[in-house]
Amino acid sequence: MLHLVRSFLERGRRVDVLLCRAKGPLLSEIPAAANLVTLDPTPALYGRLMAALADPSSIPSMLRPVLLPLKTDADIRHLAALRTYLKETRPDILLSALTYTNLIALWAKPLAGNSTPVVVSERIALSAHRKSEAGQRGWRWRYILPLVSHAYSRSDGIVSVSDSVADDLASNTLINRTAIKTIYNPVVDDSLYQLAEEPLDHPWFNVETTPLILAAGRLIPQKGFRTLIHAFALVRSTKQAKLMILGEGRQRTELESLIRELGVEADVQMPGFVKNPYKYMSRASVFVLSSLYEGLPGVLTQALACGCPVVSTDCPGGSDEILAHGKYGRLVPVGDHAAIAAAIQSTLEETTDQNILKHRASLFSVDHAAQQYLSYLDGIAAKTAK
Repeated sequence: MLHLVRSFLERGRRVDVLLCRAKGPLLSEIPAAANLVTLDPTPALYGRLMAALADPSSIPSMLRPVLLPLKTDADIRHLAALRTYLKETRPDILLSALTYTNLIALWAKPLAGNSTPVVVSERIALSAHRKSEAGQRGWRWRYILPLVSHAYSRSDGIVSVSDSVADDLASNTLINRTAIKTIYNPVVDDSLYQLAEEPLDHPWFNVETTPLILAAGRLIPQKGFRTLIHAFALVRSTKQAKLMILGEGRQRTELESLIRELGVEADVQMPGFVKNPYKYMSRASVFVLSSLYEGLPGVLTQALACGCPVVSTDCPGGSDEILAHGKYGRLVPVGDHAAIAAAIQSTLEETTDQNILKHRASLFSVDHAAQQYLSYLDGIAAKTAK
């Protein structure tokens, strides 16, 4: 979203950025020209009541994912503030992203009582997430699809970040596939190439004879880092190599225990969140995406833009689209650590033309995505204004 905000502002658009929580490492990167609005929370029970009032016909599909769980999604606490924002500000259009945020946006519109069009952006393969460990832990995701089907059909537009996500959404709901517009996430811009050239002071990147395997993402089960660590142990059993995983998350302790258990603690580092991952990507021997599912994995495109060879699981989401069915990087089965290890080995043993990888990544430019979004949003706003 930050890339879109910057691009919209550069094209002379006024942009309000709505946040449920004004904190996090990326807060300082929101452009000063954007109007930052923090949506104050209310008690969750009040949010649930408002959701039911917003769309009484969807109460049956709301029951298990929203109304009955002891712990519902935190975003529902901001529904009242979003309703007030829409009622008082009356923006030309509202663009939301992420499933529960999309639902809140769609419920806020009737509560506000105005005609602001709402466009939702789906960013993960919902059926895969629903079946995942996180999805099965509670009702919020296990029973989400009927509610999404009902609510999204009332939106003014639906954007998916990949054809794979769009196909998944259409095949698991009553939403017509033709009603879903695919716009790839804006990932690559000039700043990425500049950041990739910044100095990197780390001894592992100064030893040209030792391959450096890189991964990045939140330390959560979805990212498949347990599988990656097992794969690295296989690689390490046959040759010198290092593994670095950028990112932070609740699975850190578990992953650190696994690293010690496999005896590779001297060759694996997890430095946490880094503000500039591109200078790591541009110097790594291979980048690995080990996810169970994705939407459109931006890190894969970013690695290509940095000229880094990639290995990816062929997971639900956009990996296959980014790599053109394996033309620009090896695709391996989800959860297969032996296949990941073999793909890493093969990639390390071959010479890669960085220019080919960078050209592929250029198709996912910020400029291209921003223009597609503006064309789509302007069309919806014009149609609504008639």
